[in-house]
Amino acid sequence: MRKNKWRVEYFILIASLLWGLTACGGATPTPAAPAEAPAAAPTEEAAPAEAAAPTEEAAPADEAMATKDVTIKLVENPWSGSQVNVAVAKILLEEKLGYPVEITSIDENAQWSALASGDLDASLEVWPSGHADNAALYIDEQGSVENIGLLGPVGVIGWFMPTYVLKDHPDLATWEGFTTPDAAALFATAETGDKGQFLAGDQSWVQYDADIIKNLGMNFEVVTAGSEEALLAALDSAYSREQPILFYFWTPHSVHAEYDLTQVELPPYSDECYAKISEGGVDCGYPPDDLYKIASAQLAEKAPEAYEFLKNLNYTTQDQIQMIAAVELDGKTPEEAARAWIDANQDVWQAWLP
Repeated sequence: MRKNKWRVEYFILIASLLWGLTACGGATPTPAAPAEAPAAAPTEEAAPAEAAAPTEEAAPADEAMATKDVTIKLVENPWSGSQVNVAVAKILLEEKLGYPVEITSIDENAQWSALASGDLDASLEVWPSGHADNAALYIDEQGSVENIGLLGPVGVIGWFMPTYVLKDHPDLATWEGFTTPDAAALFATAETGDKGQFLAGDQSWVQYDADIIKNLGMNFEVVTAGSEEALLAALDSAYSREQPILFYFWTPHSVHAEYDLTQVELPPYSDECYAKISEGGVDCGYPPDDLYKIASAQLAEKAPEAYEFLKNLNYTTQDQIQMIAAVELDGKTPEEAARAWIDANQDVWQAWLP
């Protein structure tokens, strides 16, 4: 029994030792706990990303990009400057503010009543020298159209001819030279007979040249080419043969980079001269034009963000010339020229966004 008792005690002792060793061995993962803790750390660090506060804050921008249910209807007039202005506005209104845009081609006089009625929303290039009466009626008297600020470029309308004409006829640098029979004969065509031809472009353009010619005693006749493109084609044809041509044109325009032209010096503009418009009494040159933008008086309520954007839209004469040259000299579409300008001038247009 003692032997058996000893054996029992022995086995108890051995079991106790084995248990102690097992207990010590079971403690070995404990130092590894810190290694497990870092494994959990990325999950905790990732929590802010899961909270996605920045993503949630960005949501309004995405919502602003969503298409709005108000369509902005912009006026496009029949000249390149107007076309690139509208292309710039359309791209940014659609892509940055989410407004669908429709473009309506219409002449510069008919646009006023369409804006007044709310059928159209905005026109981005008004030459004030030709629209004093419209501005007085629709802006000042009715309040149905709003002047929404300067576009930026300054325009000058005038009479132009190739500089080579002055080589043999230096007296044609000023208007007095055009009052002689020799001047009329020099610019005469089969269409005008013994009168000199003064070539105009689109008949919808605001012009006082027939009055100027009559009031200054010139034996000239205004002939309308039909469009800016037709006018430029006539210039190119005459220029290639070094023939005389006298025509209505303006700056800013790429034509001045392509041809060497001289502007005829007319009697200087005055308010008194233009006060005689209604009676056909204009006998002076066109004034410099600070081009401005107009909008329907309903636009601010209809589409506040679009209204604010169009009010802010403003760039330099050189900016516009760059886009016009891309269209007229490089063969780009107004949309392509506008896109190139937008890509290169984010700091400019970003400030236009409300």
